[in-house]
Amino acid sequence: MSAPLEFYFDFYSPYGYLASARIDEIATKHGREVIWRPFLVGATFALTGARPLVDIPLQGDYSLHDMRRCAREQGLPFQLPDNFPKAALAASRAFYWLVDAQPEKAKALARKIYHATFGEGRDGTDANLVADLAVPLGIDREQLLLGMQSPEVKARLKQETEAAVARGVFGSPYIFVDGEPFWGNDRLEQVDRWLATGGW
Repeated sequence: MSAPLEFYFDFYSPYGYLASARIDEIATKHGREVIWRPFLVGATFALTGARPLVDIPLQGDYSLHDMRRCAREQGLPFQLPDNFPKAALAASRAFYWLVDAQPEKAKALARKIYHATFGEGRDGTDANLVADLAVPLGIDREQLLLGMQSPEVKARLKQETEAAVARGVFGSPYIFVDGEPFWGNDRLEQVDRWLATGGW
């Protein structure tokens, strides 16, 4: 069995949202699975000197235009939330509270959070919204809210973010295919070809 792809993303990354809609389909086409790894991309800014794209003069206006265009190309709804950008602590912690015991539910919740955030423009950093989105998946709302606040889950997110940075991850989405790194939603076509050909 070939190794799974590793999909690093930040829940408040518009390009992460776009990639999340395609990454599993691409992997499945090539007989692969995907490990989803949320992290906090803001932790990389001090190291790289980067900042949120929408906050950069000229580039910010273009980026917002490009996000909308890419969403239209993929047939996805797109609406930037009013509180963008912001650290998505609740969403990331909810994922890590679920993922070890219920990986498919964790991934399903991640998709619902992304849709609510960038498909509907809702506040995906709101713990109550995250918990509400979990209920239709059969996840206990109150247990999830408690789990998000547990020291173990908070430590897990910190560890996952530190491990991502140590591995060289600096943006969202960031994908590893057999150790080969690809940064950006616009690299998914390369990911597809790399999987098909074995690389170049």
